[in-house]
Amino acid sequence: MASTLPSGDPAPADGALPASALAGLGARPFGVYVHVPFCATRCGYCDFNTYTAGELGTSASPASWLAGLRAELGLAARVLGAPPAADTVFVGGGTPSLLGADGLAEVLTAVRDTFGLAPGAEVTTESNPESTSPEFFAGIRAAGYTRVSLGMQSAARHVLAILERQHRPGRPVAAAIEAAEAGFEQVSLDLIYGTPGETRDDLAASLDAVLAAGVGHVSAYALIVEEGTALARRINLGELPMPEDDLLAEYYEQIDDVLTGAGLSWYEVSNWAASPRERCRHNLGYWLGGDWWGAGPGAHSHVGGVRWWNVKHPARYANTLAEGNSPAAGRETLSAPDRTLERVLLELRLVDGLPVEVLAPDGRRAAGEAASDGLLESAALAEGRCVLTRRGRLLADALVRRLT
Repeated sequence: MASTLPSGDPAPADGALPASALAGLGARPFGVYVHVPFCATRCGYCDFNTYTAGELGTSASPASWLAGLRAELGLAARVLGAPPAADTVFVGGGTPSLLGADGLAEVLTAVRDTFGLAPGAEVTTESNPESTSPEFFAGIRAAGYTRVSLGMQSAARHVLAILERQHRPGRPVAAAIEAAEAGFEQVSLDLIYGTPGETRDDLAASLDAVLAAGVGHVSAYALIVEEGTALARRINLGELPMPEDDLLAEYYEQIDDVLTGAGLSWYEVSNWAASPRERCRHNLGYWLGGDWWGAGPGAHSHVGGVRWWNVKHPARYANTLAEGNSPAAGRETLSAPDRTLERVLLELRLVDGLPVEVLAPDGRRAAGEAASDGLLESAALAEGRCVLTRRGRLLADALVRRLT
């Protein structure tokens, strides 16, 4: 597969964590991420850790994956000792909806049996529109899911074709409405912008469709051309143009104008919500330095400054756990400077911003210069927080380097 795991230190076979990582467990937000590695087809732009049935053959299946998942959750309970109840659960992929409502119910039952769910827990599953139905949404709502995130990408047929998405242009809106009718109060639609051949009118049509769906949350990500993908090969051969940074910036501003005008406010650089209640609490846990256990092939975890990642292939994942060992392929313990850098990188992307006191003296001076350059809100900086302007959102990665 195109995706790669980071380098790191060897992970212990029993998955044990140092006492320093377990200190304070439960005082910080705690989430559970479950990675479903299965897809019906491979999209041309995707470099996620996913596999089609043809790629797996008989080496792995949803049944062997689920057995591995249950074993890993049991491992988590032993490693964490008295694991806290999950504030959030996020089932991602891959295509979780390929498991069907019954399969997703089994996943949530396994998580609930291991960790329990905190009162008011947010439980999200990603779903591809073409593998959903009114019966599917009714089934997962009855199972305890509270939030659905639907991969829309675009409403333009030719854009979907370039991305090699399989759903019909109108299906995501219909799926969002079906989810709401099944009782979901939190439904998100995900867009990708900047696909070769996408026009401003195409993007406008996609935004019109999002608004017609009546969802309270929208994610919009600029297309990233990942090496090793089919899309990258087409661009390298000159069949398609590489997305231009200036055009991506224009498209971002177009998205922000339309969504803000419709009452959805940005709360993270690539995410808009109709109210704080509609924000994705699971992702906020990532951005605010919480703890989470990532279960499944290639999943990443973080507890108390220790981060680790699982082996990628579903067969190796299941076999390792069947042997009684942790599926972790490697891990790292973040140093104090590493944790500060990550805090700046992540919290700066949020609408509430980053406390200036986190920055070193040189960083504070750079923040003042960034406010003069129109990248940070001057009023917020005067109150002790670094908050991005819209221009700052477009240049957030470069600004992090200035501040650190």
